[in-house]
Amino acid sequence: MAEDPRSSDYPGRWWQPLPDGRVECRLCPRFCKLQDGQRGFCFVRQRAGAGIVLTTYGRSSGFCIDPIEKKPLNHFLPGSSVLSFGTAGCNLGCRFCQNWDISKAREFDRLNDAASPGTIAARAKELGCQSVAFTYNDPVVFAEYAIDVAAACHALGVKTVAVTAGYITDEARPEFFHAMDAANVDLKAFTEDFYQRLCFAHLQPVLDTLVYLHRETNVWFEVTTLLIPGENDSAEEIDRASDWFAANLGPDVPWHFTAFHPDFKMLNTPRTPPASLERAREIARAKGLKYVYAGNVHDRVGGSTWCPSCGSLLIERDWFELGVYALDGNRCRKCGCEIAGHFERQPGAWGARRQAVRLS
Repeated sequence: MAEDPRSSDYPGRWWQPLPDGRVECRLCPRFCKLQDGQRGFCFVRQRAGAGIVLTTYGRSSGFCIDPIEKKPLNHFLPGSSVLSFGTAGCNLGCRFCQNWDISKAREFDRLNDAASPGTIAARAKELGCQSVAFTYNDPVVFAEYAIDVAAACHALGVKTVAVTAGYITDEARPEFFHAMDAANVDLKAFTEDFYQRLCFAHLQPVLDTLVYLHRETNVWFEVTTLLIPGENDSAEEIDRASDWFAANLGPDVPWHFTAFHPDFKMLNTPRTPPASLERAREIARAKGLKYVYAGNVHDRVGGSTWCPSCGSLLIERDWFELGVYALDGNRCRKCGCEIAGHFERQPGAWGARRQAVRLS
Protein backbone atom coordinates (compact mmCIF):
# COMPACT_ATOMS: atom_id res chain seq x y z
CA MET A 1 0.00 0.00 0.00
CA ALA A 2 1.33 3.44 -0.90
CA GLU A 3 1.07 5.48 2.32
CA ASP A 4 2.39 8.84 1.18
CA PRO A 5 2.48 9.17 -2.61
CA ARG A 6 4.36 12.28 -3.72
CA SER A 7 3.65 11.64 -7.38
CA SER A 8 0.13 11.07 -8.64
CA ASP A 9 1.35 8.67 -11.33
CA TYR A 10 0.88 5.21 -9.86
CA PRO A 11 1.51 1.85 -11.58
CA GLY A 12 -1.77 0.59 -12.95
CA ARG A 13 -3.09 -2.95 -12.91
CA TRP A 14 -5.23 -4.79 -15.46
CA TRP A 15 -3.39 -4.27 -18.74
CA GLN A 16 -1.62 -6.38 -21.30
CA PRO A 17 0.84 -5.75 -24.14
CA LEU A 18 -0.40 -6.26 -27.70
CA PRO A 19 1.60 -7.69 -30.62
CA ASP A 20 1.53 -4.33 -32.42
CA GLY A 21 3.35 -2.60 -29.57
CA ARG A 22 0.31 -0.96 -28.01
CA VAL A 23 -0.88 -1.68 -24.46
CA GLU A 24 -4.49 -2.66 -23.83
CA CYS A 25 -6.22 -1.48 -20.67
CA ARG A 26 -8.20 -4.36 -19.18
CA LEU A 27 -9.98 -2.44 -16.41
CA CYS A 28 -13.21 -1.59 -18.20
CA PRO A 29 -15.03 -2.92 -21.26
CA ARG A 30 -13.66 -0.14 -23.48
CA PHE A 31 -10.33 -2.00 -23.69
CA CYS A 32 -8.50 1.19 -24.71
CA LYS A 33 -5.41 0.41 -26.79
CA LEU A 34 -2.72 2.96 -26.15
CA GLN A 35 0.55 4.12 -27.62
CA ASP A 36 3.16 5.58 -25.27
CA GLY A 37 1.84 8.80 -23.72
CA GLN A 38 -1.76 8.28 -24.83
CA ARG A 39 -4.63 8.46 -22.34
CA GLY A 40 -7.68 6.23 -22.27
CA PHE A 41 -11.28 7.38 -22.69
CA CYS A 42 -11.40 8.03 -18.93
CA PHE A 43 -8.47 10.46 -19.36
CA VAL A 44 -6.87 9.45 -16.04
CA ARG A 45 -5.25 6.17 -17.12
CA GLN A 46 -2.22 6.70 -19.35
CA ARG A 47 0.30 4.59 -21.21
CA ALA A 48 3.75 5.16 -19.72
CA GLY A 49 6.59 3.05 -21.07
CA ALA A 50 5.68 -0.61 -21.07
CA GLY A 51 2.57 -0.25 -18.91
CA ILE A 52 -0.27 1.96 -17.70
CA VAL A 53 -0.29 4.44 -14.84
CA LEU A 54 -3.13 5.98 -12.84
CA THR A 55 -2.48 9.73 -12.96
CA THR A 56 -4.82 10.70 -10.11
CA TYR A 57 -3.61 8.43 -7.30
CA GLY A 58 -3.67 10.30 -4.01
CA ARG A 59 -5.46 13.35 -5.41
CA SER A 60 -9.08 14.33 -4.86
CA SER A 61 -11.53 16.94 -6.09
CA GLY A 62 -12.61 17.38 -2.47
CA PHE A 63 -13.91 15.64 0.66
CA CYS A 64 -17.36 15.99 2.24
CA ILE A 65 -19.22 14.32 5.05
CA ASP A 66 -22.63 13.23 3.75
CA PRO A 67 -25.58 11.25 5.08
CA ILE A 68 -25.30 7.67 3.83
CA GLU A 69 -28.80 8.05 2.35
CA LYS A 70 -27.35 10.50 -0.18
CA LYS A 71 -25.35 7.77 -1.96
CA PRO A 72 -28.20 6.54 -2.04
CA LEU A 73 -28.11 3.65 0.41
CA ASN A 74 -31.27 3.16 2.48
CA HIS A 75 -30.49 -0.25 4.00
CA PHE A 76 -26.86 0.28 5.03
CA LEU A 77 -26.24 1.88 8.43
CA PRO A 78 -29.20 4.31 8.23
CA GLY A 79 -28.59 7.79 9.60
CA SER A 80 -24.81 7.38 9.65
CA SER A 81 -22.26 9.78 8.20
CA VAL A 82 -19.96 8.88 5.34
CA LEU A 83 -16.75 10.60 4.25
CA SER A 84 -17.19 11.03 0.49
CA PHE A 85 -14.64 11.87 -2.18
CA GLY A 86 -13.85 11.49 -5.85
CA THR A 87 -11.01 12.25 -8.22
CA ALA A 88 -11.46 13.14 -11.92
CA GLY A 89 -12.44 11.37 -15.11
CA CYS A 90 -14.99 8.70 -16.00
CA ASN A 91 -15.19 5.69 -18.29
CA LEU A 92 -18.72 6.55 -19.46
CA GLY A 93 -19.74 9.55 -21.54
CA CYS A 94 -23.23 10.21 -20.17
CA ARG A 95 -24.80 13.24 -21.82
CA PHE A 96 -26.95 13.78 -18.73
CA CYS A 97 -24.13 13.58 -16.15
CA GLN A 98 -25.05 15.49 -13.01
CA ASN A 99 -21.47 15.55 -11.72
CA TRP A 100 -20.00 16.49 -15.08
CA ASP A 101 -17.69 19.15 -13.65
CA ILE A 102 -15.84 16.36 -11.83
CA SER A 103 -16.35 13.28 -13.97
CA LYS A 104 -15.60 15.10 -17.22
CA ALA A 105 -12.74 17.13 -15.78
CA ARG A 106 -9.71 17.45 -18.03
CA GLU A 107 -7.91 19.91 -15.80
CA PHE A 108 -6.06 18.40 -12.88
CA ASP A 109 -6.19 21.79 -11.16
CA ARG A 110 -9.49 20.54 -9.73
CA LEU A 111 -7.57 17.89 -7.81
CA ASN A 112 -6.50 20.21 -5.04
CA ASP A 113 -6.84 17.96 -2.00
CA ALA A 114 -4.16 15.30 -1.67
CA ALA A 115 -4.42 12.43 0.78
CA SER A 116 -2.82 9.05 1.22
CA PRO A 117 -4.98 6.01 1.97
CA GLY A 118 -3.84 6.04 5.60
CA THR A 119 -4.73 9.70 6.01
CA ILE A 120 -8.23 9.20 4.61
CA ALA A 121 -8.91 6.24 6.89
CA ALA A 122 -7.59 8.02 9.97
CA ARG A 123 -9.60 11.18 9.29
CA ALA A 124 -12.79 9.19 8.68
CA LYS A 125 -12.31 7.50 12.03
CA GLU A 126 -11.51 10.81 13.74
CA LEU A 127 -14.58 12.48 12.22
CA GLY A 128 -16.88 9.70 13.41
CA CYS A 129 -17.74 8.47 9.91
CA GLN A 130 -18.70 4.81 9.81
CA SER A 131 -17.77 4.54 6.15
CA VAL A 132 -15.85 6.12 3.29
CA ALA A 133 -17.58 6.48 -0.09
CA PHE A 134 -15.84 6.57 -3.45
CA THR A 135 -18.22 8.78 -5.41
CA TYR A 136 -18.74 11.98 -7.47
CA ASN A 137 -16.86 10.30 -10.33
CA ASP A 138 -16.77 6.56 -10.91
CA PRO A 139 -14.27 4.79 -8.63
CA VAL A 140 -13.66 2.13 -11.26
CA VAL A 141 -11.32 4.57 -13.03
CA PHE A 142 -9.27 5.07 -9.84
CA ALA A 143 -9.58 1.45 -8.72
CA GLU A 144 -6.01 1.10 -7.41
CA TYR A 145 -6.42 4.13 -5.16
CA ALA A 146 -9.87 3.01 -3.98
CA ILE A 147 -8.60 -0.48 -3.15
CA ASP A 148 -5.69 0.91 -1.13
CA VAL A 149 -7.96 3.33 0.73
CA ALA A 150 -10.35 0.45 1.48
CA ALA A 151 -7.54 -1.64 2.98
CA ALA A 152 -6.51 1.26 5.23
CA CYS A 153 -10.14 1.84 6.25
CA HIS A 154 -10.77 -1.80 7.10
CA ALA A 155 -7.67 -1.83 9.30
CA LEU A 156 -9.37 0.86 11.44
CA GLY A 157 -12.87 -0.63 11.35
CA VAL A 158 -14.21 1.85 8.79
CA LYS A 159 -16.40 0.45 6.02
CA THR A 160 -16.24 1.34 2.32
CA VAL A 161 -18.86 2.20 -0.29
CA ALA A 162 -18.55 2.32 -4.09
CA VAL A 163 -20.98 4.52 -6.02
CA THR A 164 -20.49 3.24 -9.53
CA ALA A 165 -21.96 2.62 -12.96
CA GLY A 166 -20.65 -0.94 -12.74
CA TYR A 167 -18.79 -0.65 -16.05
CA ILE A 168 -15.90 -3.00 -15.28
CA THR A 169 -14.43 -6.16 -16.80
CA ASP A 170 -14.78 -9.71 -15.52
CA GLU A 171 -11.02 -9.57 -14.96
CA ALA A 172 -11.01 -6.55 -12.64
CA ARG A 173 -14.43 -6.95 -11.01
CA PRO A 174 -13.49 -9.43 -8.23
CA GLU A 175 -10.55 -7.45 -6.84
CA PHE A 176 -12.41 -4.14 -6.94
CA PHE A 177 -15.58 -5.33 -5.20
CA HIS A 178 -13.67 -7.51 -2.72
CA ALA A 179 -12.52 -4.19 -1.23
CA MET A 180 -16.09 -2.86 -0.79
CA ASP A 181 -18.64 -3.38 1.97
CA ALA A 182 -21.48 -1.72 0.07
CA ALA A 183 -22.22 -0.32 -3.37
CA ASN A 184 -24.81 1.62 -5.25
CA VAL A 185 -24.84 0.69 -8.92
CA ASP A 186 -26.41 2.84 -11.62
CA LEU A 187 -28.63 0.88 -13.98
CA LYS A 188 -29.00 3.80 -16.35
CA ALA A 189 -31.60 2.20 -18.59
CA PHE A 190 -32.66 -1.19 -19.85
CA THR A 191 -31.92 -0.78 -23.55
CA GLU A 192 -28.68 -1.08 -25.47
CA ASP A 193 -29.77 1.90 -27.58
CA PHE A 194 -29.82 4.18 -24.52
CA TYR A 195 -26.38 3.05 -23.36
CA GLN A 196 -24.84 3.49 -26.80
CA ARG A 197 -26.54 6.77 -27.68
CA LEU A 198 -26.44 8.61 -24.35
CA CYS A 199 -23.58 6.93 -22.43
CA PHE A 200 -21.26 5.74 -25.24
CA ALA A 201 -21.21 2.36 -23.53
CA HIS A 202 -23.03 -0.99 -23.43
CA LEU A 203 -25.71 -2.43 -21.18
CA GLN A 204 -24.53 -6.04 -20.75
CA PRO A 205 -21.40 -5.37 -18.64
CA VAL A 206 -23.56 -3.50 -16.13
CA LEU A 207 -26.02 -6.38 -15.92
CA ASP A 208 -23.05 -8.73 -15.47
CA THR A 209 -21.81 -6.61 -12.56
CA LEU A 210 -25.21 -6.68 -10.86
CA VAL A 211 -25.51 -10.46 -11.21
CA TYR A 212 -21.93 -10.89 -9.97
CA LEU A 213 -22.62 -8.79 -6.87
CA HIS A 214 -25.75 -10.78 -6.09
CA ARG A 215 -24.40 -14.26 -6.72
CA GLU A 216 -20.68 -14.06 -5.96
CA THR A 217 -20.19 -11.53 -3.14
CA ASN A 218 -21.38 -10.43 0.29
CA VAL A 219 -21.34 -6.78 -0.76
CA TRP A 220 -24.54 -5.02 0.24
CA PHE A 221 -25.74 -3.24 -2.88
CA GLU A 222 -28.62 -1.11 -4.05
CA VAL A 223 -29.51 -0.01 -7.56
CA THR A 224 -30.36 3.44 -8.92
CA THR A 225 -32.11 4.36 -12.17
CA LEU A 226 -32.35 8.02 -13.13
CA LEU A 227 -35.63 8.35 -15.03
CA ILE A 228 -35.27 10.71 -18.00
CA PRO A 229 -38.51 11.78 -19.70
CA GLY A 230 -38.90 10.22 -23.13
CA GLU A 231 -35.67 8.21 -22.86
CA ASN A 232 -35.94 5.41 -20.29
CA ASP A 233 -39.18 6.05 -18.41
CA SER A 234 -41.76 4.15 -20.46
CA ALA A 235 -43.96 1.66 -18.65
CA GLU A 236 -42.86 -1.04 -21.10
CA GLU A 237 -39.15 -0.56 -20.38
CA ILE A 238 -39.64 -0.42 -16.62
CA ASP A 239 -41.81 -3.54 -16.82
CA ARG A 240 -39.07 -5.46 -18.67
CA ALA A 241 -36.37 -4.16 -16.33
CA SER A 242 -38.44 -5.20 -13.32
CA ASP A 243 -38.87 -8.70 -14.68
CA TRP A 244 -35.10 -8.99 -15.15
CA PHE A 245 -34.44 -7.49 -11.73
CA ALA A 246 -36.77 -9.93 -9.95
CA ALA A 247 -35.40 -12.95 -11.82
CA ASN A 248 -31.70 -12.12 -11.46
CA LEU A 249 -31.36 -10.07 -8.27
CA GLY A 250 -34.36 -11.22 -6.27
CA PRO A 251 -36.94 -9.27 -4.25
CA ASP A 252 -34.67 -7.93 -1.48
CA VAL A 253 -32.30 -5.66 -3.43
CA PRO A 254 -33.46 -2.03 -3.06
CA TRP A 255 -34.12 -0.08 -6.26
CA HIS A 256 -34.11 3.72 -6.35
CA PHE A 257 -35.93 5.57 -9.13
CA THR A 258 -34.62 9.12 -9.10
CA ALA A 259 -35.71 12.31 -10.82
CA PHE A 260 -33.71 13.87 -13.64
CA HIS A 261 -33.02 17.60 -13.83
CA PRO A 262 -31.61 19.26 -16.97
CA ASP A 263 -27.82 19.22 -16.95
CA PHE A 264 -24.65 18.95 -19.04
CA LYS A 265 -25.63 18.09 -22.65
CA MET A 266 -29.36 17.59 -21.97
CA LEU A 267 -30.43 21.06 -20.88
CA ASN A 268 -33.58 21.02 -23.02
CA THR A 269 -34.98 17.82 -21.55
CA PRO A 270 -37.71 18.46 -18.95
CA ARG A 271 -37.50 17.43 -15.33
CA THR A 272 -38.95 14.09 -14.33
CA PRO A 273 -42.52 14.54 -13.04
CA PRO A 274 -43.17 12.89 -9.65
CA ALA A 275 -45.93 10.82 -11.28
CA SER A 276 -43.31 9.00 -13.37
CA LEU A 277 -41.43 7.95 -10.25
CA GLU A 278 -44.62 6.72 -8.61
CA ARG A 279 -45.58 4.73 -11.72
CA ALA A 280 -42.14 3.12 -11.80
CA ARG A 281 -42.43 2.20 -8.11
CA GLU A 282 -45.83 0.64 -8.68
CA ILE A 283 -44.61 -1.44 -11.62
CA ALA A 284 -41.55 -2.73 -9.74
CA ARG A 285 -43.50 -3.47 -6.57
CA ALA A 286 -46.11 -5.35 -8.60
CA LYS A 287 -43.29 -7.68 -9.72
CA GLY A 288 -42.60 -8.59 -6.10
CA LEU A 289 -39.73 -6.22 -5.38
CA LYS A 290 -39.97 -5.29 -1.70
CA TYR A 291 -37.95 -2.09 -1.43
CA VAL A 292 -38.52 0.43 -4.21
CA TYR A 293 -37.80 4.10 -3.63
CA ALA A 294 -38.32 7.52 -5.20
CA GLY A 295 -35.44 9.98 -5.01
CA ASN A 296 -34.43 13.54 -5.92
CA VAL A 297 -37.97 14.65 -5.03
CA HIS A 298 -39.78 15.45 -1.79
CA ASP A 299 -41.77 12.23 -1.35
CA ARG A 300 -42.12 10.93 2.20
CA VAL A 301 -43.98 7.80 1.10
CA GLY A 302 -41.68 6.95 -1.78
CA GLY A 303 -38.54 7.72 0.20
CA SER A 304 -39.43 5.72 3.31
CA THR A 305 -39.00 2.03 4.09
CA TRP A 306 -42.17 0.03 4.65
CA CYS A 307 -42.51 -3.48 6.02
CA PRO A 308 -43.15 -5.87 3.10
CA SER A 309 -45.19 -8.13 5.41
CA CYS A 310 -47.50 -5.92 7.51
CA GLY A 311 -47.09 -2.58 5.70
CA SER A 312 -45.87 -0.68 8.76
CA LEU A 313 -43.63 2.37 8.41
CA LEU A 314 -40.14 1.20 9.37
CA ILE A 315 -37.83 4.08 8.47
CA GLU A 316 -39.34 7.46 7.73
CA ARG A 317 -37.30 9.74 5.45
CA ASP A 318 -37.92 13.38 4.70
CA TRP A 319 -35.25 14.00 2.08
CA PHE A 320 -32.21 12.73 4.00
CA GLU A 321 -33.60 13.33 7.49
CA LEU A 322 -34.82 10.27 9.42
CA GLY A 323 -38.04 10.37 11.43
CA VAL A 324 -39.91 7.28 12.66
CA TYR A 325 -37.57 4.32 13.16
CA ALA A 326 -39.41 1.09 13.90
CA LEU A 327 -36.76 -1.57 13.42
CA ASP A 328 -35.57 -3.88 16.17
CA GLY A 329 -32.19 -4.75 14.76
CA ASN A 330 -33.15 -5.93 11.30
CA ARG A 331 -36.75 -6.86 12.11
CA CYS A 332 -40.05 -5.02 11.99
CA ARG A 333 -41.07 -4.16 15.55
CA LYS A 334 -44.71 -4.86 14.78
CA CYS A 335 -44.66 -8.24 13.00
CA GLY A 336 -41.05 -9.45 13.28
CA CYS A 337 -40.48 -9.62 9.52
CA GLU A 338 -36.76 -9.71 8.70
CA ILE A 339 -35.67 -6.71 6.60
CA ALA A 340 -32.74 -7.14 4.21
CA GLY A 341 -29.80 -4.86 4.87
CA HIS A 342 -27.19 -3.85 7.43
CA PHE A 343 -28.77 -2.17 10.44
CA GLU A 344 -27.54 -1.31 13.92
CA ARG A 345 -29.54 -1.28 17.14
CA GLN A 346 -30.06 2.46 16.81
CA PRO A 347 -29.91 4.63 13.69
CA GLY A 348 -27.25 7.27 13.28
CA ALA A 349 -28.04 10.91 13.99
CA TRP A 350 -26.04 12.70 11.31
CA GLY A 351 -29.13 14.14 9.64
CA ALA A 352 -29.27 15.76 6.23
CA ARG A 353 -26.33 18.13 6.48
CA ARG A 354 -23.38 18.13 4.11
CA GLN A 355 -20.05 19.25 5.53
CA ALA A 356 -16.95 19.98 3.46
CA VAL A 357 -13.64 18.98 5.06
CA ARG A 358 -9.98 19.37 4.15
CA LEU A 359 -7.60 16.51 4.75
CA SER A 360 -4.36 18.23 3.75
